[in-house]
Amino acid sequence: MDGMRDLYQELILDHNRSPRNRRVIEAANRKAEGYNPLCGDRVTVTLVIDENNVVQDIAFQGAGCAISTASASLMTETLKGKTVPEARAILDRFHAMVTGEPTQAEQTEEHPEPEGAQKSLGKLKVFSGVSEYPARVKCATLAWHTLKAALEKQDQSVTTE
Repeated sequence: MDGMRDLYQELILDHNRSPRNRRVIEAANRKAEGYNPLCGDRVTVTLVIDENNVVQDIAFQGAGCAISTASASLMTETLKGKTVPEARAILDRFHAMVTGEPTQAEQTEEHPEPEGAQKSLGKLKVFSGVSEYPARVKCATLAWHTLKAALEKQDQSVTTE
């Protein structure tokens, strides 16, 4: 188990040191800003959603701790090329994993996951231990709350509070 924990920590540190998709998308058609008042982390998520409802491009900008930055980086890698319903399903599973709460699909059968949505979170599983540290949950979910606002075309900033 220690070897797996070390691997997870190394992946988080790698995405913190060299974040993927940390940039601004000038031609974005979705954008949202997020803030974690507990620690001061800030993130802006920009997306290009095409006419087929597919995430063609996704990026983030901002400043935050290693968990926040790595989560945003891995989020962008995971969601590029996914449909919006697939992205929402992954967001729901990620949030459930880091909070220890059931997914919306588990709470109700009215919203089954879209066909093709991955059941496995892949590399995002590196954040599974975050649920043991409530203050860090907000760091890990900041970019995801911001993504949700962007997908829903909300014009307001979101916070983790």
